[in-house]
Amino acid sequence: MPARPRSNAAPREKTSIQVIDRMMKLLDALSAHSDPVSLKELSQATALHPSTAHRILNDMVVGRFVDRGEVPGSYRLGMRLLELGNLVKARLSVREAALEPMRELHRKTGQTVNLSLRQGDEIVYIERTYSERSGMQVVRAIGGRAPLHLTSSGKLFLAADEPKLVRTYATRTGLAGHTRNSLTDLAKLERELSLVRARGYARDNEELELGVRCIAAAVRDDSGSIVAGLSVSAPAERLQDEWIGDLTSTAARISARLGHSAR
Repeated sequence: MPARPRSNAAPREKTSIQVIDRMMKLLDALSAHSDPVSLKELSQATALHPSTAHRILNDMVVGRFVDRGEVPGSYRLGMRLLELGNLVKARLSVREAALEPMRELHRKTGQTVNLSLRQGDEIVYIERTYSERSGMQVVRAIGGRAPLHLTSSGKLFLAADEPKLVRTYATRTGLAGHTRNSLTDLAKLERELSLVRARGYARDNEELELGVRCIAAAVRDDSGSIVAGLSVSAPAERLQDEWIGDLTSTAARISARLGHSAR
């Protein structure tokens, strides 16, 4: 009996059903190309006999998981995958995507971790991970609101706005302050937002609550838009810059779950 062709692809875990495993191999091979792929190339990439690959591809064409290319004998990923992908995207919740990474970040820092969304001129806290031993009273409960310019997460959203929109926000809100550290001057706020864009994260230096400092990083969706702010809050004297790397990598991990690519 002739030896089976060997694949150059990296080993992957197989499913318990052979035909499904073969379908997945073909889909993986197709996803590596932007243009239609010939049956010969797919057979070589998956180590499947051409007749086997052809039979499975034909079945996937019927199910619209694969489309035939313009060139006879070529294939590409089908529209059914896009339809299914859009269903998954629609069901994805930022909160669900963030919960596990937030808990891991909390275990690393020992401090309160917040997830917030923008609603108009405010952020709304939708999730929080904290422990009593953090030594900081939780002053913003889930569902609580705060002005954009007074919070680290809010500054992320403002930094993504056009300058004209920031000026309009300043006029509309009056940049009211809560503490002596609050940024109530437009020029100072604009300089702060420039720093946010340059650094890739934002700070709140006791601007919302005296004795509490925060750092925040953006959570983005598959379009690259900011959909949430992830922040670490701590007593002013306890906040550590060493947490910035963990914070930004956690935000990137949540973003990846929402389909964002950092390329």
